[in-house]
Amino acid sequence: MSLFLFWLAAVTLLLVLATAVEFAIGNRSLSRLGNITPFQGTGGPKVSVIVAARNEARKMEEALRSILAQDYPYLEFVVVDDRSTDETGIILDRLATMDTRVRVVHITELPKGWLGKNHAQHFGAERATGELLLFTDADVVMECSVISRAFAYLHHHEIDHLAITPQLQMPGTLLCMFGGAFALFFGLYAKPWKARDPKSPRHIGIGAFNLVRTEAYRAVGGHRAIAMRPDDDMKLGKLLKKHGFHQDLLLSDGLITVEWYGSVGELIRGLEKNTFAGVEYSLAIVVASSIAQLVVFIWPIVALALTHGATRWLNLAIVGSLAMLYMDNAHCHGAKRWHCVGLPVTALLFQYIIWRATLKTLVNDGIDWRGTHYSLPELKANRI
Repeated sequence: MSLFLFWLAAVTLLLVLATAVEFAIGNRSLSRLGNITPFQGTGGPKVSVIVAARNEARKMEEALRSILAQDYPYLEFVVVDDRSTDETGIILDRLATMDTRVRVVHITELPKGWLGKNHAQHFGAERATGELLLFTDADVVMECSVISRAFAYLHHHEIDHLAITPQLQMPGTLLCMFGGAFALFFGLYAKPWKARDPKSPRHIGIGAFNLVRTEAYRAVGGHRAIAMRPDDDMKLGKLLKKHGFHQDLLLSDGLITVEWYGSVGELIRGLEKNTFAGVEYSLAIVVASSIAQLVVFIWPIVALALTHGATRWLNLAIVGSLAMLYMDNAHCHGAKRWHCVGLPVTALLFQYIIWRATLKTLVNDGIDWRGTHYSLPELKANRI
């Protein structure tokens, strides 16, 4: 057993070090939005900003006002009120009377075979007239030059789809620690710096900011092809990549922010709809990934108390390397480096979220999201 634990530690350390090197190189290959010179020319293409909102009255107005204040001159706004039961529709109609660029569309029924948000985004895109479509969420706050900078980058690099990571804002230390850990886990899953490589199957999509050429969006069938995907942002990126369109990712440098979740309970419930979808509803992948995460993120700390000699030193090196990996990734994504001390706790919380979502989806034969039940057979059938 001691020999097995020694080699387990040795292999794990090599994997963590290799991952740390890949992250360091990959993250630093990503451009930062703050370093992009805003578009200052004339005759730029119209950008249609599409926002799907359902019961977002609490924090929507600040976000929409920040989008309306963008300094890019050629904008229209299509805001879709998706069956809201709070004051969302009233707020949107009031904003529309104050700005003629805003068009509000109210949806009262959800067609069969669609997730609500996906349908709302598709519905809004069908009514957009811009040469570029910007899909963003109703709680995303943008600095006034964001769209100008994003278009300048997209135009200069001749890409079809540009995603930008927001800076997450959450109250309390535990939630902030989880935000940093989630950025790390997402990087392990997506390897977003590879999205720009046409030879790589890696793809990217960010719900807070997906800027797409309209002709590319229409060519792949819009959201209709991913009508039942809870992970619609990533799957839109995958759809575009599969059809040969070029994409890239920028780090927002804090110019885009979003209040992700307000409590641990919100976090758990909020990730419920798409964690199982992210592994294509495969129980085998959930089991394998859980074992891998426990071996890498949890066992080395436990092993410090249960092993000795060279094995203990190897596990100590793993713990130190994980801390360095977290800190380096946190620095690139605007999180706090010292939050690395919470990585074991946040890794366990993430495991709980994954298994809770998986078991609930299997037991309930689907997901319940914002008042609507979506059956598992329907969800699993929508593969791309």
